[in-house]
Amino acid sequence: MADETTAERLVQIEFDEGTGPHPSPDVEQERRIAVYDLVENNSFAPRGGEGRGPYTLRLKIADNRLIFAIGTVAGAPVQETPLSMSPFRSLMKDYATVCDSYFEAIKTAPRTRIEALDMGRRGLHDDGSKLLMECLQSEVQIDFETARRLFTLVYVLHMRG
Repeated sequence: MADETTAERLVQIEFDEGTGPHPSPDVEQERRIAVYDLVENNSFAPRGGEGRGPYTLRLKIADNRLIFAIGTVAGAPVQETPLSMSPFRSLMKDYATVCDSYFEAIKTAPRTRIEALDMGRRGLHDDGSKLLMECLQSEVQIDFETARRLFTLVYVLHMRG
């Protein structure tokens, strides 16, 4: 559970979702878990926050950009951080392919195949998390576990966008 005395954290996450196709139920379940885990335990310090946290986050994709709209719980805007989706495009495609294969494999494939796909999936997820941390470093300070959960949310949003 999050240390509720720490102000530099997220307490609410919302999405501006595109009208594209909905991801699979498995991916939607991962999103719900990621949101829950993220709100329960995260480190999120926007450079423009000036200690006004805890914070809310609204994620959206517009004009090939991922927008992090950060606010206070009282509704005051803190900052809006746009990131180009271009650095993520190839990684997202590979991650989607491996996730699809993994979710198919867990139905009938041998355990060794499932484990291999899971390792690949986790590796790509880690790569995406590191890339997200790198892209955000001048705007928002996050730890690796927060980046992992945020990457899951970015992936699902990207799949819908």
